[in-house]
Amino acid sequence: PRSTLFPYTTLFRSANRLATSTSPYLLQHASNPVDWWPWCEQAFTEAAQRDVPVLLSIGYAACHWCHVMAHESFENADIAAVMNAKFVNIKVDREERPDVDAIYMEATQAMTGHGGWPMTCFLTPTGDPFHCGTYYPPTARHGMPGFPEMLLAVSQAWTDRGDQVREAAKNIVGKLAERAVPLTESAVDDRVLSAAVEKLAAEFDDTHSGFGGAPKFPPAMLLEFLLRHHERTGSEPALTMAERTCEAMARGGMYDQLAGGFARYCVDAAWVVPHFEKMLYDNALLLRVYTHLARLTGSLSARRVAEQTATFLIDELGTPQGGFASSLDADTGGQEGATYVWTPEQLVEVLGPDDGQWAADLLVVTGAGTFEHGSSVLQLPADPAAPDDLARWERVRAALLAARAGRPQPGRDDKVVTEWNGMAITTLAEAGGVLGRPEWIAAAAGAAELMLGTHMVGGRLRRSSRCGAVGEAVGVLADHAWLAEGLLALHQVTGEDRWLNAALPVLDLAQKHYADSGHAGAWFDTAADAEVLFRRPSNPTDNATPAGASALAGALVTAAALTGSESYRALAEASVVRAGLVPARAPQAAGHWLTVAEALAGGPIQIAVIGATGEPARAELETQARWYAPGGAVVLAGEPGAAGPMLGGRDLMEGVPTAYVCHGFICDRPVTTVDDLRAQLRSQP
Repeated sequence: PRSTLFPYTTLFRSANRLATSTSPYLLQHASNPVDWWPWCEQAFTEAAQRDVPVLLSIGYAACHWCHVMAHESFENADIAAVMNAKFVNIKVDREERPDVDAIYMEATQAMTGHGGWPMTCFLTPTGDPFHCGTYYPPTARHGMPGFPEMLLAVSQAWTDRGDQVREAAKNIVGKLAERAVPLTESAVDDRVLSAAVEKLAAEFDDTHSGFGGAPKFPPAMLLEFLLRHHERTGSEPALTMAERTCEAMARGGMYDQLAGGFARYCVDAAWVVPHFEKMLYDNALLLRVYTHLARLTGSLSARRVAEQTATFLIDELGTPQGGFASSLDADTGGQEGATYVWTPEQLVEVLGPDDGQWAADLLVVTGAGTFEHGSSVLQLPADPAAPDDLARWERVRAALLAARAGRPQPGRDDKVVTEWNGMAITTLAEAGGVLGRPEWIAAAAGAAELMLGTHMVGGRLRRSSRCGAVGEAVGVLADHAWLAEGLLALHQVTGEDRWLNAALPVLDLAQKHYADSGHAGAWFDTAADAEVLFRRPSNPTDNATPAGASALAGALVTAAALTGSESYRALAEASVVRAGLVPARAPQAAGHWLTVAEALAGGPIQIAVIGATGEPARAELETQARWYAPGGAVVLAGEPGAAGPMLGGRDLMEGVPTAYVCHGFICDRPVTTVDDLRAQLRSQP
């Protein structure tokens, strides 16, 4: 059975202050000899009273190098003794506290030129950073100082030059504050959108596909933009880059060829060797991309990947409470990728000599290996061509999957994060509607019920829960944005008003608590009444996940199309304009902004289907509408006489189910046949 926690802590002592946490990452460290504190005011008070610095360690449960540093240093009694004597030590799960992570990551990048996890920051008792880094080994190597030496040097500097250290920290905070100003407004028009495609084409890896070199991450947001741009403009370069990248990712080692689901990234440029952790947010965003690619091109490969990815989300990340867990670990029992890699001999052992050799050839499992110690990551350069080979592959795949299930399994971070569950709700609902999978829609609805019933506390949204117990961390902007988007997606595929009625108050909460009142279209990532940090985070760039502001802009566009609200539309447009310099100058950091801008440029297209529930003709119109509607479109079906901006005032034509297609403020004639509906959707600009 899969372990919920991760087997990296040794029971040196009775549990520390992390033992009651709802974060599996913090619980991993609950029995360290380090006297950890959670992020709290009392920890900083303790540092002030003792007149020692704060050592802030930030990571997350699926992080390989976080485990390495934990084993090498945090489980080492001698190193822990130094930490306890000379620092107040705070451990933070970056997934629970993205606000804390964001501001100290900015400081780390400013000081070192790079960032990553584990992140190690030394702070004054007021929380100001004065020295930051990432992973430190237990002894000096590869140009990195040893962690014990670093501890002693920082402590000595604090003792000998404490006033200078405090002054330096204030200067760092001041410099960071100078950079934290809203961007100058800049329109994102057709010229910018086309130029973004050209810039991406210049950065495209023509050999292996994707963008840039190693390490190579799945560019889900950019791919969604490219697909939408192609649908709106007919751009062939946009479609080619999206198709080739999707194919390369799905054929390579980053995709789990046996069970579905994508790893976080590949360490090489050719998509061969993954970093094995699997994140909810990557798979949710990629499910959307492969669904839309299948819809747009009819690709059976893209449809297969979409179906397997949805199955992975539900089967591997689903929780008993109805939500979705955050991740699967990169390691198994301290060894990276041990669950997933194979040798030719292991294939023969499971499959026999004939099927074993055939599978080795098919999956690029070589004697030399493509990973470590002669093992290989499974790839699938091409689908078996012959019908007999397809049947053989399914038999082999099932046998290998059963054998793999008997191996030790990676741990699972079963923390349920609002933002990432909102993504999963959105994409499962969308994919379920497009591909005709009501069980996916039901899974999305179950997660939405958990968000509304457990994560909404006293009228405010919390960041996460675990095992049905809600955490203390308050929601950030992205939590509100993606929950609203998910609820709006459920409203569209079910036609149930309760989802719309739940979504709009979430958007109103975001406007009330996160808007930058001094700059139209600018947003803070934390609420006005949230805990005061040394800087209120406000990041306009898309990174591993969409920026909170770009996610909210997308939800506002959807809400405006569904409700007819001019204020939602205006706010979405103002948000895109406020961030417009990012897509204009650095499209790789603006994938979701570009996606939202495409929706605005496209209308978005609205399709209303009127007919009696259960009537086959209405069902067929609705099915075709979801299949042929371009990305970003809104589709809603309802009974004759239904109320609301999209359905109200629209009647049956000639007494039969009818579809209405609108683009912006222009509507086509009502149609009653599938052929006419397809023709209208294909002719949309």
